[in-house]
Amino acid sequence: TKGVALAAAAVAVPFSLTTLFLFFLKVGAVLFGSGYVLLAFLRTDLVDRLRWLTEAQLLDAVAVGQITPGPVFTTATFIGYLLGGFRGAVVATLGIFLPSFFFVSISGPLIPHLRRSPLAGAFLDGVNVGAWSLMAAVTLFLARAAVIDFTTLLLAISSAVVLIRYRVNSAWLVLGGGMIGLVMTLWR
Repeated sequence: TKGVALAAAAVAVPFSLTTLFLFFLKVGAVLFGSGYVLLAFLRTDLVDRLRWLTEAQLLDAVAVGQITPGPVFTTATFIGYLLGGFRGAVVATLGIFLPSFFFVSISGPLIPHLRRSPLAGAFLDGVNVGAWSLMAAVTLFLARAAVIDFTTLLLAISSAVVLIRYRVNSAWLVLGGGMIGLVMTLWR
């Protein structure tokens, strides 16, 4: 019985454009802070719960998001395209961006007033800490999936050094990492 329950849990949830839209609408509505918090939601729901993506596909989506304008949110567009073609891309993009437009329009004038309140300011600071924690956790999960051998470990360390020391645009790091991966594949 335990094996049957585990097998049932491993089955992917059927894909639908409506579910895709509602998922990205939810993410867009609760996302706070950096777009990198998005990665926690993507991994938890699309990889673990719904099983629509693999870890490798999520990493590909993040890489594509890094080389396009609006880095992380365009990851949603790519995921939508991956899952549902052009219609999936449109649905995912609308879902992720609609809440932002709505919340900014109603809360934009209120935030400066909230920040002046000690209680509300402390709450917003706490939300920021939570967002940073989510980003750190997702970074560790993705690193475990991406760093699989000595070459990828060396590439990750050298990319971090170049990014921090020289502040190189991450698109160049993604492109360079892709080229190194291609050379290593051809060499093997």
